[in-house]
Amino acid sequence: MIDRELAAKIDHTLLRSEAKEEDIRKLCEEAKKYGFATVCVNPCYVTMAKHLLQGTEIGITTVIGFPLGATTSTMKAAETREAIENGATEVDMVINIGALKDKKYEYVLNDIKAVVHAADKKAVVKVIIETGLLTDEEKEKACLLAKEAGADFVKTSTGFLAGGAIKDDIILMRRTVEDTMGVKASGGIKTKGDAEALIKAGANRIGTSASVAIVDNNI
Repeated sequence: MIDRELAAKIDHTLLRSEAKEEDIRKLCEEAKKYGFATVCVNPCYVTMAKHLLQGTEIGITTVIGFPLGATTSTMKAAETREAIENGATEVDMVINIGALKDKKYEYVLNDIKAVVHAADKKAVVKVIIETGLLTDEEKEKACLLAKEAGADFVKTSTGFLAGGAIKDDIILMRRTVEDTMGVKASGGIKTKGDAEALIKAGANRIGTSASVAIVDNNI
């Protein structure tokens, strides 16, 4: 029995570098079967996903400046524009983590703004702050900068670096942005219990590659 209410809050994710076209095909078929909010794929597969999901209400998420966040703002903006032209409906960008730690807040703000402006309200913008690398003070500041820049969501992690989504971080992020933004939990979410606990803590979107098992009530 599929938990469709939970499925509608999940970005069904496949960002492995070795993913092949057949894997993306399978991902999109699963998204249609289970009713996930979006598929989350690398930029090179956005056009393919758009074709495979044509006629459905499933969105297409892709990643920007991924996974390090260390590309320039100009490149992040260009990636965003191309992704949207190719069919992306949501973009998950990684902040410049080093700049945040250096307290170069204006740089981080403008980096996020570059993506927000490039998206031009044609796609939802989620800001990955990489919580596993930040202090609580830095997490709060990153959330406030994302809010000031006009982003739609703050997101915990890429899933490729240190740490993942934990309840305390979701509570902190939700408290910081209040009800003005979405909060996406991502990184290491493997079970239905994990997902439900993070939603209860304040997340309204989940990013995971274990989506099928989670909503199929298998785990």
